Amino acid sequence: MIKRRIIMDCDPGHDDAIAIILAAAQLELEILGITTVSGNAEIEKTTMNALKICDLVSLTDVVVSKGASEPLIQLRETAPGIHGDSGLDGPELPEPSRSWSEEHGADTIIRLLKESKEPVTILPTGPLTNIALALSKAPEIKDNIEEIVLMGGGTFGNWTPTAEFNIWADPEAAKKVFDSGIPIVVMGLDITHQAIATREVIDQVNKIDNNVAKIVGELLVFFASTYKEMFDFDGAPVHDVLTVAYCVAPELFKTKDVNITVETKGEFTAGTTLIDLHGVTGRKVNAKFGLELDVEGFWKLMIEALKKY
Repeated sequence: MIKRRIIMDCDPGHDDAIAIILAAAQLELEILGITTVSGNAEIEKTTMNALKICDLVSLTDVVVSKGASEPLIQLRETAPGIHGDSGLDGPELPEPSRSWSEEHGADTIIRLLKESKEPVTILPTGPLTNIALALSKAPEIKDNIEEIVLMGGGTFGNWTPTAEFNIWADPEAAKKVFDSGIPIVVMGLDITHQAIATREVIDQVNKIDNNVAKIVGELLVFFASTYKEMFDFDGAPVHDVLTVAYCVAPELFKTKDVNITVETKGEFTAGTTLIDLHGVTGRKVNAKFGLELDVEGFWKLMIEALKKY
């Protein structure tokens, strides 16, 4: 079996954590490394959370590197209201068995790309700061990136009326990535809001008799409660998990080739992704944008992955 090589760049975060759990269960994927960024919580917390999840699913040989603690230009707040003070509130997870690498996350991305003899897919599920830093420091790495499958953006917002949090948190970094010429697949709010962990889904997870599924169930219960409180959702959208699902089951997704640009300077619209669904700008296509999800197929993939543990 030819494995798809991936680097996960994340800010765990409940949905980032579940994305790691799904990826670790897939024989089709080889996780080369995990890098972290400030976003759902401060950088030390997101990195600790990544290490805890790696212990949970026995990814003890995968390098975990702490990346950017703040955006490229303008300092932005983190999002602990949704993920709790730790960034991963809900389950009780033991302290990690190891520390993070001394290498900066952006440098880890550069090194892993240069060391790989095969093209690598990058899965960013937080602000895009580490990816932008790596591209600025070593632009030649573009040649070894198969594609970037990211969670971010949308035709509407969840942090401002028009901006999704990951893009809003570092719009300058996002613009650099979208302008890079690298093939990009975008899992934005339009499609991630179709992946709702309803009470029925959580019940299915809780019926699985292993510790990983138990932890995922607890993560989903907490995440669903904060989404109910803040957005009046009946369930939790597991945004970041879709990046992993796309890598192993692209047939579950309907996408459209579009141009996406990022607003960096708007007084009310900074962090907005302008998604040219109808080709009105005439700008060159630079991304595949997720439109529709086979919801039943997605949750079947997730449940089967959890049963493997």
